[in-house]
Amino acid sequence: MSDEERIHVEDESAGSAGEGTGSAWTEEIKVAGEELVETVKKLLHEAGVRRIVIKNKNDRTLIEIPLVLGLAGIALLPVYSALGLIAALVTDCSILVERAEKKPETAG
Repeated sequence: MSDEERIHVEDESAGSAGEGTGSAWTEEIKVAGEELVETVKKLLHEAGVRRIVIKNKNDRTLIEIPLVLGLAGIALLPVYSALGLIAALVTDCSILVERAEKKPETAG
């Protein structure tokens, strides 16, 4: 059973979101240490995820993972190693996920 808890945190305007084609927003996911690696792996495969920040229960940033297009799986090996170490050291943590939403295309 997963004790994942998703919390919508904030909305931002598209002006600073890069291309300006949508809006950016963040969400926070609370996970137990042993669920950390699996949850981050799922997030890495989701479209629209631009950045992942792992924080401990005292809201201290442990690792920040900026995601770029074309990030190869081999490039993520050091990230997975760091996540495994963090998961072994913390009991509860939160994952702050920055997402980019694209505007729906209008027919016309």
